[in-house]
Amino acid sequence: MSSEARVDPFTLREGAVGAPPQHYGNPLGEQRELAAGRAIVDLSDRDILSVSGPDRLSWLDSLTSQRLIGLAPGASAETLLLDPSGRVEYAARVLDDGETAWLLMDAGTGAGFLAFLTKMRFMLRVEVADRSAEFATIGAIGEIAAHPRLESVAAAPNGVPLVWVDPWRSVVAGGFQYAQIDAHPADDWNYFEVLVERSRLHELGSVPAAGMLALEALRIEVWRPRAATELDSTTIPHELDWIRSAVHLSKGCYRGQETVAKVHNLGHPPRRLVLLHLDGSEGVLPSPGDEVLLDSEGGVVGRITAASLHHELGPIALAVLKRSTDPTAALTVPTAGGQVLAAAQQVIVPPDAGAEADVPRLPRLGAVRR
Repeated sequence: MSSEARVDPFTLREGAVGAPPQHYGNPLGEQRELAAGRAIVDLSDRDILSVSGPDRLSWLDSLTSQRLIGLAPGASAETLLLDPSGRVEYAARVLDDGETAWLLMDAGTGAGFLAFLTKMRFMLRVEVADRSAEFATIGAIGEIAAHPRLESVAAAPNGVPLVWVDPWRSVVAGGFQYAQIDAHPADDWNYFEVLVERSRLHELGSVPAAGMLALEALRIEVWRPRAATELDSTTIPHELDWIRSAVHLSKGCYRGQETVAKVHNLGHPPRRLVLLHLDGSEGVLPSPGDEVLLDSEGGVVGRITAASLHHELGPIALAVLKRSTDPTAALTVPTAGGQVLAAAQQVIVPPDAGAEADVPRLPRLGAVRR
């Protein structure tokens, strides 16, 4: 495909900053429009893989954390590729159209997953391809029918519109939620993504758009993890409450399953995801990777994974902390500019997450019963 065909028309819009645009000059206003279902988000830097062939779903099911066998055409799922120790290597948003499974992935993660899948084909009837040059991802909130222009350009190479609906809104079958809260902030999270042929992106030129900063703020608000932000080389899904949407606890064997089961049933994840409400008086936000300290004199207890200025909540961030960190402790976040931001925790994954199996204690050998 020529470089001319890959030009992103969203970057040509008035006020566009970045490629894809981070904002169009009014980040907070764009947040409100996106949250209200009146704007779309250009995510054309995201990677897209396709897996075709009659063995595609059973093959992906055997390799990754989610039950994908029987995924109906048009249905959405999310799955993780774990290493043998249970650490998350890749995350994919999955959509099947009856002939092809489409894997929607964060920017820069598709090539590695493609290489892994290619090595694991063996004699199975599957074909794997990178389709990022053909299709772009567009995000929106609401129902697809409420976005008629976007609905009209949704790709459907096999007759099923490629619309992925985020399962984060509720605990999926086989999943589990560690957050101990009556009303989860994602209860009303009706986010979806649409694949559009890049040659048709210009047809969305008159549709109001929000920048990626707007989507990031709304994602943080509902505690939704992402591969590009929350993962590091040691992350296990329990730490991010990702079993909620991306892990099936009773499916067949897959790589890393032993760790998933052991931590969930008998142990505790070593770290835990929290939402931080930040002091906004300095007018700055921390950056991903900034340390989180136990008050101004204490040691490092975690790191920032993502931060944003929310149109209602103010400055907020997701952070991964040591499990032992007191949920009521005063925290601070030093920034690269020299400011020190006070931070208050909102617990997502509690310190006692895990150990869900009710395993009776066995008497010690030689113990005398009375």
